[in-house]
Amino acid sequence: MMRSSLLPGAALGLMAAALLSPTSALAAASVNKGDTAWMTVATVLVIFMILPGLALFYGGLVRTKNVLSVLMQVTVIFCLMAVLWVVYGYSLAFTTGSPFLGGLSKALLGGVDLATLAATFSKETYLPEYTFVGFQLTFAAITPALIVGAFAERMKFSAMLIFMVIWFTFSYLPMAHMVWMWAGPDAYTLSAGNIDAVTAAVGEAAASDFLGRLAAAADDAARATVLADYAAAVSAANSGWLFNWGAIDFAGGAVVHINAGVAGLVAALMLGRRVGFGREPMAPHNLTFTLTGAGMLLVGWFGFNAGSNLEANALTALALLNTVLGAAAATLAWSAGEWFTRGHPSLLGGASGLVAGLVAITPACGWVGPMGAIVIGAVAGFICLWAVIWLKPRLGYDDALDVFGVHGIGGIVGALLTGIFVNPALGGVGVTDYLAADTSVATAAYSLPAQMMAQVVSVLTVIVLSAGVSVMALLIARALVGLRVDEQSEREGLDVTSHGERAYNG
Repeated sequence: MMRSSLLPGAALGLMAAALLSPTSALAAASVNKGDTAWMTVATVLVIFMILPGLALFYGGLVRTKNVLSVLMQVTVIFCLMAVLWVVYGYSLAFTTGSPFLGGLSKALLGGVDLATLAATFSKETYLPEYTFVGFQLTFAAITPALIVGAFAERMKFSAMLIFMVIWFTFSYLPMAHMVWMWAGPDAYTLSAGNIDAVTAAVGEAAASDFLGRLAAAADDAARATVLADYAAAVSAANSGWLFNWGAIDFAGGAVVHINAGVAGLVAALMLGRRVGFGREPMAPHNLTFTLTGAGMLLVGWFGFNAGSNLEANALTALALLNTVLGAAAATLAWSAGEWFTRGHPSLLGGASGLVAGLVAITPACGWVGPMGAIVIGAVAGFICLWAVIWLKPRLGYDDALDVFGVHGIGGIVGALLTGIFVNPALGGVGVTDYLAADTSVATAAYSLPAQMMAQVVSVLTVIVLSAGVSVMALLIARALVGLRVDEQSEREGLDVTSHGERAYNG
């Protein structure tokens, strides 16, 4: 339910879509060519982050006999999710339906054309809807691909495909809707001059009622009451459940990283350990690939994080700067921790720290200041190192490429610390008050207990949802085709047994 301590804009996750309307209903709207050009570049950067970035990062971490299988899995997942996104994913994530999932009004991209628009985070400023569809497609594609690292070197290709379709549909899409779906800034402006947006947000009858109450308001206090009631009605009718709780997630800490990390842990537990795990060497076969992939991830992450502002402005620059600082601080922290505990800093540790920092700063990058980004990165570097070198061996699960230790744990760290460092007193930007006349400077009152409650609810929701859906998807895949390749195929390697190829010949 809506928290009275925060206005609807304070609940904003800066990746949401507004209610999307034809240009005829948005007479005052403008499409900024600079914003559109930037978002096109950001979309390409995130694709580069997946292929070849993530593929090479994972490919270098597995053994020689399995490198092609990982490359193939990432490639096919990207293509599969791209198609599913336009068939039904976009509609379920970014149309109104319920607080937990959208509807099918835009299945097959019905109603989306060259004239339709998607809101940014500034009033009367829009993107072509195709631009928004394409940008969000890349998030929907990379999130399932991240899970590959947890079950690498042992899962059947057919089982992987079944699992991904189910998990994408019942875990990713609901989380995207619950965190990022909202009515857009123009919907929160209550005036007769904004009648199209007001009617779209709350319906014709309610719009007439609110406008009548506003016209009859005798003073500023009465007017403020009407505006607050209207804002609550807008969010109740059009926004996701976690949005209305006030959870903030700039670019996907919960939606992407915790979601994928928990799924990876469940998959690793249900598939069991690789043959020879703990007894045979399983060192990465090519750390040059891994670092190259990590560098591509870093570059692509600028599109991922800075692109999530949907505009080209000062906040975009802050998100980019924070992305660099979070990654840098985590790399230094991981390397220092490894040096202290193991006697040397490794390239593998440095690359892992880099990714851990990118993960942790993702939900925070547009909410916190540069010093906050450094703290978040450093904390994530140390905690993710602990999860990989201490927690995983103690619990004994075989998360092959540390998806849970880096993405799951790093995402949790980032989501929780975002709630702390968004505080303007700690250098954060504060939460936006979209009812203010000048939203570039207006922020709602910050409450640590309220904001942390929202962040905790968001984290717990994604853990429960992702774990439950993952178990269901894996059980279905097991019943249909089985989960694991046989022992002989696993020993020979999935490159040959699943795909009939070898990465290296001669």
